[in-house]
Amino acid sequence: MTGPLRVVAVTYSPGDSIEEFLSSLRRATTRPLDVVLADNGSTDGWPERVAHGTDDVRVLQIGGNVGYGPAANAGLADLTTGWAVVANPDVRFEENAVDELLAAAARWPRAATMGPAIRTPEDALYPSARDLPSLSTGIGHALLGWVWPANPWTARYRREREAPRERPAGWLSGSCLLVDLAAFHSVGGFDPGYFMYFEDVDLAERLGRRGYLHVYVPTAVVVHEGGHATRREPHRMQRVHHTSALRYLSGQYPRRRHAPLRWLLRGGLGARMLVSYASGRVGAGASPQKSAAELPRRRWLRR
Repeated sequence: MTGPLRVVAVTYSPGDSIEEFLSSLRRATTRPLDVVLADNGSTDGWPERVAHGTDDVRVLQIGGNVGYGPAANAGLADLTTGWAVVANPDVRFEENAVDELLAAAARWPRAATMGPAIRTPEDALYPSARDLPSLSTGIGHALLGWVWPANPWTARYRREREAPRERPAGWLSGSCLLVDLAAFHSVGGFDPGYFMYFEDVDLAERLGRRGYLHVYVPTAVVVHEGGHATRREPHRMQRVHHTSALRYLSGQYPRRRHAPLRWLLRGGLGARMLVSYASGRVGAGASPQKSAAELPRRRWLRR
């Protein structure tokens, strides 16, 4: 793997966070880079500013705010083989993080996605390698996660009670993924029906049906600030989140005999969405918990 590594960041007025994204990315790999800023209609000028005068960063104008998955698809459309990184522009890579992911990919020949350990700015370990949501764990997590983060359904879904180790997961957070492009394109990439949220869950589920793995690599570490879109448009993002959850869960029960269940899901998620409008705590969901064995502290990134 000696050629440039494609890195796609989906931007939507990212502010100066995109500078930190790029500077940390260059410390995260020894590979030459081909960075595509798949821009969903930024108005702050930052994507163009960081790309100006560089050989390894360019802006791909999507033509409007089409959502995370469709923009990422556009940024990867011209490559069919090899590995690529898809990441949010408010991610900060620790030193050698991307190279750690690439090294792990060589150890897992059936892997379609590789995901790093993700820390919050407060240095908590985010549960980014989860099981695919089942009906029981999904209901328990949605109803109790915000008030009782350590409840057994949330803990089982997020696998928080085990020490971080390199392992397969049901799905990995789309905020930072190393993606096998042949596998990715074999299932059509991200489903454009998801504007934001659950596109990573859906992708993992479809790839899993073809026998591919999704591998968590805690020796690769990134910091994800997160919440930019939610802070800008909190009610809209809550609506999008619950709509995406309904789309995914309903898709798991598509038959005519499942119609009553789909209506119950619609009613339950609709009620939770309305409560989330009034309660930021409900909207935020379950906060990250301390893991059984925390990762080593960040070596170079300090807040």
